[in-house]
Amino acid sequence: MPAPQPASRPGLDRRRLLGALTGLPLLGGGLAGCSPDEQTRTDDGPIELSVFWWGGNQRAEATEKALRLYSQQNPRVRFRITWQSQSGYYDRLATQATGGNVPDLFQVDDTVLAEYAQREIVLDLTRYVADGRLDLRGLPENLARYGRVDERTMAVPAAQTNAALVYNRDLLRRLGVPEPHTGMSWKEYVGWATQVTRTSGNRVAGTMDPSGDYRALWLWLRGQGGELYQGRQLGFSSAELLDWFEFWEVARSDRATPSAALVELADTGEPAKQLVVTGHAAASFAWSHQFPELQRLTDDELGMVALPGTPAAQWPRASMYWAAFRGTRQPGVVVDVINFLTNNVAAGRILGTERGLNPSVSVRRFVTDGSTDRTVKRMVALDTDLADLMGPAPAPPPKGHARVRTLLIATAESIRAKQAGPRTATSKFMAQANAALAA
Repeated sequence: MPAPQPASRPGLDRRRLLGALTGLPLLGGGLAGCSPDEQTRTDDGPIELSVFWWGGNQRAEATEKALRLYSQQNPRVRFRITWQSQSGYYDRLATQATGGNVPDLFQVDDTVLAEYAQREIVLDLTRYVADGRLDLRGLPENLARYGRVDERTMAVPAAQTNAALVYNRDLLRRLGVPEPHTGMSWKEYVGWATQVTRTSGNRVAGTMDPSGDYRALWLWLRGQGGELYQGRQLGFSSAELLDWFEFWEVARSDRATPSAALVELADTGEPAKQLVVTGHAAASFAWSHQFPELQRLTDDELGMVALPGTPAAQWPRASMYWAAFRGTRQPGVVVDVINFLTNNVAAGRILGTERGLNPSVSVRRFVTDGSTDRTVKRMVALDTDLADLMGPAPAPPPKGHARVRTLLIATAESIRAKQAGPRTATSKFMAQANAALAA
């Protein structure tokens, strides 16, 4: 198995990728007058596809094994594989683009999907879905929809995840505090967290402070009939964001959350720094597919429920997507590989739940039914609890989302550190976020 590729040098980012791709001859004014299908080789010779994703050893072993299975069933097709950790992934993709070596098939997330679609970096898969070569009928409708940009299928979910509240069950048993549950209002949840802090004698805070967490804000807004985005603009007002920040100001004053310094460490999103596993809080906010990794990081038993608020605010989320390069010489073959990874039961069993639950509901059942792994059972239980309660999927975030996420974290941290009041910080965020989306 190839070793992970080293991260590219500091200073590179997704903008370099966009610039690099824009300069490639296969982009810009189209593929020299040809459609991608017309670029496909017609001889019977061998086909080599390059594939790139981020992840650890477990993901790499499973993905490579699934791709080998495809090659066994399609002997002409071989794969040239590159993978690495998530840190620096888009930098590495930019480096490959600069060298004219964009992968035929690669992994992306919703941070960049809409932007890559707008810049014609990823292949439009709509016609392959329409003619059945790419079969998405087995996916929950709202999960499939979350791969569409301007009603075009631009990527296929590699797995499904949900925004989740992960909590320390053993700690709560020791304290004699009841476990949180799906359907708690945000006010009820903060009241629960305050109880945890007080019962522990202020040794452990009840909850991570999610005021800088875009997932939590998004679900808060959807629970009130709003959205994080409307088209390519913010979907909420200054007043709504101020309400959010002030809500968490009150929670901090009630000691429901830990110190600003601890929260800032957890704001990185790294599983090992989440307060539920470091022992500084009884609960943290995460993706459900991260639950097995979080459980491995602590000896205490963890539990998982949906984020506070109405479950109707949730929707089936793509943990990540498979996307094809717009300039691939083998679009039909790449689409067939995506279809295989999505719908083949044997591939699904190989891939397991490391990226999340298999996107195909029928394949998912083959993979998870009868599993004795407690972490897998909890992932399935959360999905089952939410399946009939979730609302419609929004469009994937627009260009500028990565910057908006960063700004939200910085704004929340400035408020927690008393560097700015909520009202001033909100006004600054709105101006900067709107500028980022308009750029």
